[in-house]
Amino acid sequence: MADVAHASPDIRPGLVICAWDSDEKAWDPVEDLSGEPWSPPGARTDPLPADAPESLADALIARLADPRRRALLLVGRTRQGDGFRLQIRAENRTLDGGGRLNESGPAVVRTTAPAAEMVQALREAGLAAEATSEAEADPGSYLLYRVLSALPDQADAPSVALLRAPLDAPDAAVQKAVKAAAQAMALHLSPLPRSRAV
Repeated sequence: MADVAHASPDIRPGLVICAWDSDEKAWDPVEDLSGEPWSPPGARTDPLPADAPESLADALIARLADPRRRALLLVGRTRQGDGFRLQIRAENRTLDGGGRLNESGPAVVRTTAPAAEMVQALREAGLAAEATSEAEADPGSYLLYRVLSALPDQADAPSVALLRAPLDAPDAAVQKAVKAAAQAMALHLSPLPRSRAV
């Protein structure tokens, strides 16, 4: 009989998924009675519940500081258009949009996720989708800037993306979009070195 103590470590990189609005119920990472979050092939989903934007930003930054977590997908709603939008940049703005968030920080930061592949995956799932440089004045843009500006300046920095669903998108469409986007991100993540695996 195999010794469970010698079971192979889980070398799948962690992919944090966070819907920042506490009222957003469309994305439920636990889909069945197993109690385990859904995960795309090649990655391990690490869901993070919503919180106040400042606290949530700190929690997201702390999670991505763990080298076992290699990606973050922020999920929220858009008030612009009737398709899914992948926001690929964020501006240095306070939560209320009234000024600069960080006086010494860059004016604009760009996402590190494979945007073209993610949009293609959304479209292949039958969803209208586009990548956009246009930020929206909401907690999603604030979180995106906070996280991206905190990433280490190195080639293997974590992959970060922000996916927006239309306000009237049904739960099933949001779930389909999150899965398609997460799967596209997971394709670009390398397995963890065994020294980091759990």
